[in-house]
Amino acid sequence: MRQKLIQTLGLGFTALYALAIVWLYATEPRSFKEVATGAQVAAGTYQVDQKRFDAALDLFRREQFRAAREEWKSADPAQSDPTTQFYIAYSFYREGWGRVYYDQDLFKQGLEAVNRAIALTPEPINVPDQNLQLHTAAELKAELEQGMERNWGDVNPLKVMRQRK
Repeated sequence: MRQKLIQTLGLGFTALYALAIVWLYATEPRSFKEVATGAQVAAGTYQVDQKRFDAALDLFRREQFRAAREEWKSADPAQSDPTTQFYIAYSFYREGWGRVYYDQDLFKQGLEAVNRAIALTPEPINVPDQNLQLHTAAELKAELEQGMERNWGDVNPLKVMRQRK
C-alpha cells in the first residue's frame, strides 16, 4: 500500500514538473519577473501599474508618443490589459498620421496593438477619454485599416486640410 502511494505521488510530481517546463517553453519568459507576471495572469491576479499608466497618459497628451508607449509597455508587461493596448494603438495612430501621407510601419504596429486589445475582451472596448476623438477599438481599427489602404484618394491635394482624430 505504501509503495503504491509513493509511486502515485512521484508520478504526480513528475507530471507537474513536466507541465511547468512546457509552460516555460510556451511563454518564453526572459526573466524571473516575466515568469511572475505570467503566473499572475494565469491566476487572474494581474493588474496594470496604475502609476506608470498615468505617467504614460500624461506623455501621450503632450504628444510624446514613443515615450508614452514605452511607459505603457512597462505598465502592462504581459500585454493583457485591453485599455492599455488601445492607448498603445492610438499612440501609433497619432504618431503615424500625417497631412500628406501615413507612416505604414506605425499604422501596421497600431493595427497589431488594436487587434490585441480586441482579442483580450469579448465585449467592445469603449474608452471615455474626452481628449480622444475615437473612443472605441472598432473605430480606431477602421481608421488604421483605412490608412493602410492605397488608393487614388492618396494623391488628393485637399487631403492636407483633414483633421487628425
